[in-house]
Amino acid sequence: MKALKRVVSISLGSSKRDHKVEAEFLGEKFSIERRGTDGDLEKMKALLRELDGQVDAFGLGGMDLYVWVGDRRYVFREAAQVARIPQKTPVVDGSGLKNTLEREVINYLQEQGIVDFKNKKVLMVCALDRYSMAEAMEKHGVQVTCGDLIFALGLPVPLRSVGSFRKVAHVIAPLVCQLPFRLLYPTGKEQEKNDARYQRYYHEADIIAGDFHFIRRHLPPHLPGRIIITNTVTREDVEELKRRGIKLLITTTPEFNGRSFGTNVMEGVLLVLSGKSPDTVTREDYLKLLKELQFQPRVVELN
Repeated sequence: MKALKRVVSISLGSSKRDHKVEAEFLGEKFSIERRGTDGDLEKMKALLRELDGQVDAFGLGGMDLYVWVGDRRYVFREAAQVARIPQKTPVVDGSGLKNTLEREVINYLQEQGIVDFKNKKVLMVCALDRYSMAEAMEKHGVQVTCGDLIFALGLPVPLRSVGSFRKVAHVIAPLVCQLPFRLLYPTGKEQEKNDARYQRYYHEADIIAGDFHFIRRHLPPHLPGRIIITNTVTREDVEELKRRGIKLLITTTPEFNGRSFGTNVMEGVLLVLSGKSPDTVTREDYLKLLKELQFQPRVVELN
């Protein structure tokens, strides 16, 4: 009998969102788990040390290790320090999957007629986190607004195209990547707070896309008829979106027991299946595995 493969996501997010499932991929059985540390970076480091060598892959949740803008990769200083802690178990952050799966998901939604992107207005809450998704949507004819300066830095300056975002990102990304992650992204209890300052950008969009915690933090109380394209959601999140009038929820990762795990978790699964290390696995490896797995986005009609 084959040993159960273990993938554990250690997240800076709330422990209230913890979840564990067993699933099978390409004949391999996996235990997939998410552990939140409520914004406690030292607890995150302690868990990585404790479980090092006991699991097959770690996912970093609530922080990015890498972000891609075109063909340039930027490294977050704080996350790189955390990722170096495990000596035996490999660490991924989901960026490899964002650069492959999420682009394919946008193409799939258009080709299958699930979403017609042409001439739609899209609010991408953080394109630095999901450049491939933003680029894929723009190629299908959307009018994209990148909200990085608004939602990550608190500057009410919308970037009205991927090209505009790219120019700004190449200037500020090297600086932003030196900052503590808690200054850029909601962690721990901050994920449960709502900030109403920038809700006008939601109201002008047909589609809101990107990281769910960024989306939820500024989500208006009522937003009827909109489409949300995101990642990690719980059953409670789905019900909350339904109450707020959201028409369609799409998650780029599949559903397991009512939960869509983050890209860092699913990238951990793919890394284990590849049999490679994070520094040798390629985009083509991930695309090949995704084709074999036949991953499809979760599509839920809410209203």
